[in-house]
Formats: sequence, C-alpha cells, structure tokens
Amino acid sequence: MAEGKVETLSRLAQWRIDNFAASTYKRSDPFKIGIWNWHLSIEKNRYLYIRLFPEPSRLSKEQLPPPFARFMLRVTTTGTNRRPHISPVYERLLRTSDDFVWPIDSCLQGRFIIDVEFLDLKIYTPNGGEGKSIWPNDMILQSLATQSTLRCLSRMLDESIHADVTINTADGSVQAHKAILSATSPVFHSMFLHDLREKESSIIDIEDMSTESCTALLSYLYGTIKQEDFWKHRLALLGAANKYDIVDLKNACEESLLEDINSGNVLERLQEAWLYQLNKLKKGCLMYLFDFGKIYDVREEINNFFRQADRDLMLEMFQEVLTVWKPA
Repeated sequence: MAEGKVETLSRLAQWRIDNFAASTYKRSDPFKIGIWNWHLSIEKNRYLYIRLFPEPSRLSKEQLPPPFARFMLRVTTTGTNRRPHISPVYERLLRTSDDFVWPIDSCLQGRFIIDVEFLDLKIYTPNGGEGKSIWPNDMILQSLATQSTLRCLSRMLDESIHADVTINTADGSVQAHKAILSATSPVFHSMFLHDLREKESSIIDIEDMSTESCTALLSYLYGTIKQEDFWKHRLALLGAANKYDIVDLKNACEESLLEDINSGNVLERLQEAWLYQLNKLKKGCLMYLFDFGKIYDVREEINNFFRQADRDLMLEMFQEVLTVWKPA
C-alpha cells in the first residue's frame, strides 16, 4: 500500500503508516467520505498531533459548504501489546487543518494505524440553523426516483399506455390521460369532475393548437419536454397555459420570451404581454423600446401596431415615454 493512501469503507477511514521514525510530518492522500474529500496529517513534536480536515476546493464551481462533523479516532500500534489510543467523540465545524487537532502524549514510532469513524456529517448553514445531515443521501435517491418516473411517464405518453382521453387539435389528434391532465391543470380537472361533455365523451377539442404544439404541451405536463421543443412552441404554450391555468408553464414562457427580445419581435412580445397580463415581459419590452432607445428601430412597424393595439396599452406606452424623456 502507498504510504499516503487511506482505505475507506462506508463511514470508516484507515491510514496505515509503516515508518514514522525518520519524519516529523506526514499528510495522507485525499480520501472521500460523504460529499467531501478529506486529509489526515500527523506531526511529531513533544506530542503526536493528528489532524483531520477537508480538502479545499480548487475551482469555484466545485466549492462545497464546510462540513459539521461528528467523529472519533483510534490510533493502534502494530506488533505490540499496547492498548490503542481512542479519542472522545468530537463535534466540529471543519474548514481548515487548524480547526481540529488531537494531541497524543505518546512517542509512537514505527508502524501504526489511524482509524476515523464518521458518526454524522452535516452541511453547515451560515445562518446558524440546524445543519442537514447527508446521511441517508436522499438527494441521490430522489434523483433516481425522478428519472425512473419520467421514463415511465414518457412511455405512457409516447405509447398511449392506458390512455383514456383523446385531444382533437387543428390538424389531428393525440392520446393522453385524464389523471395527468387533471393533476396539472385546474381547468382540465373541472372538465372531468363535473358532468361536462368532455367527461362523458372523453374527448377534448383544442382546435387552436396544432398537433405538434399540443404534443409539446403534453410533453411539458408529463415532464419530458425537450428544450428545443419548448423554445419552438413557446407562444402556443403560453396561450395554452393561460387558457388552462397552468401557472408554472405560463411563468416559464414569460421568462423565456424575455431572453431574446429584439427589434423584430418586441412589438409582438409587447402585445402578447398585454394580452396575457405578463407584467415582467411588458416591462422588459417597454424598457427595450424606450430606456434603450430601440423605438427608432421599429419606426416602420409602429404605426400599424398603434392601429391595432389596445387603447390602455397605448396610454401606458405614452406614459413610459414621458417618464424616460422627463427633463432632469
């Protein structure tokens, strides 16, 4: 075994030191327990000092919150009948090698073993709240469960497994499940809850959407939509989200439409924002036109826009002009 290597198993770490007589300081190789990489070090002076500390993150994207550890150590001399040195149970916030040191009043030489048992590891919270233990690691379990569920939902949609409702679109039809639609939209839920036509016939008419757009809508509701499909159909998805009261989809569409405002689409976006009461998108469009002076880039289109725009929207635009161009 390499001199600095630490063996690990579950919550245990073991560092075997073959020869310490000729050295006054050794540091182990990094070893992983929980979500952190760790080091052990030993230093001989009057006492034997043992330190335990997490490895500092080298890249900002790798930075982890410091661990709050509950642990104990044991030092055993090999080849002798000496009783092992066993530490008390420590509870420490560990950031650097200065945060924990265990002095042993013993002149250990030759071969010995340092064992560390981590009884608990918590993620430190700067606000002083109770840290969250990483064991059991529910994040990994939740991730695996979510991936499995999404695969099942994708199959249900793609293969129409036990589908019990047909959606007629402008140019075709698709199959879906009442339970999924009801769980994601209060409007769909009401359709199937009360004695409406959709409940009796198991047919929903969405004739203001193409089959492709409706499939994108269902993919979102089933949690399997791809980014390119969302981007391509977001205006249609926005209309459906407003119509069927799907709040999270409406918010996602608004955020997406804010990302690529330009002179070619700002007036259309402003109209959509007014129609669907998207205040954040409306404010973004008005800022683009007036605060950033892009109104001059749409001079040819603005007259036609004013002929069709709502009077209240026009009033708000003129108020924005007065605010921006108000003398200092």
